[in-house]
Amino acid sequence: MTTVVGQSPAPAGGSKSEQAYEWLRERIARHEYGPGYRLVLGPIADGLGMSVVPVREAIRRLEAEGLVTFERNVGARVAVVDESEYVFTMQTLGLVEGAATSLSAPLLTAADLDRAAQINDRMARLLDDFDPHLFTQLNQQFHSVLYEPCPNPHILDLVHRGWSRLSGLRDSTFAFVPGRAHHSVDEHAEIVDLIRTGADPLEIELAARTHRWRTMDAFLAARHPSPELPA
Repeated sequence: MTTVVGQSPAPAGGSKSEQAYEWLRERIARHEYGPGYRLVLGPIADGLGMSVVPVREAIRRLEAEGLVTFERNVGARVAVVDESEYVFTMQTLGLVEGAATSLSAPLLTAADLDRAAQINDRMARLLDDFDPHLFTQLNQQFHSVLYEPCPNPHILDLVHRGWSRLSGLRDSTFAFVPGRAHHSVDEHAEIVDLIRTGADPLEIELAARTHRWRTMDAFLAARHPSPELPA
């Protein structure tokens, strides 16, 4: 499939490479450019009103984040979901996000926790009329409130990298395992409650880690269901 660029302008502000990056990343996250979609430099550059150089830089940046791959004699494509890569990313993100949430906990204000709870309430209201894309956006907002104050910039950078790697798959996770969304909302409430009540940092870290890994386990269970036992 070849890229067909619409008339949507690139985001204002920042360098041309940054504008191209944000423009492409948004379309990958919204699944306008799904797994395997071919990214052709010329048409993208023409559609954005810039040369191919910043577009090439943007695609290289997306490649470093795991969202784009290069194939010989083909060029750049949106990365195809790889189950092993998903598992490795979720395992790693569970570790680093759990640590970031734990380190952030003492710095989170009552207003921060109220905001996280409000986001989770919005997610709960979506459950009866499920919208995987909006649920995913709110899910990331919820977690961002809890990990962004992390005082360790190295851990926070690893969290950001993990979320970037998942962004091309995230909608399909909740769409593929919609029942996981109900449990996710409940676990969010538990994590917020642990932080509000001043729970031990290790308990907060383990709760956040387990929450991430349960999503991974649900995804794998749905893809590889166990055979039913004979009656």
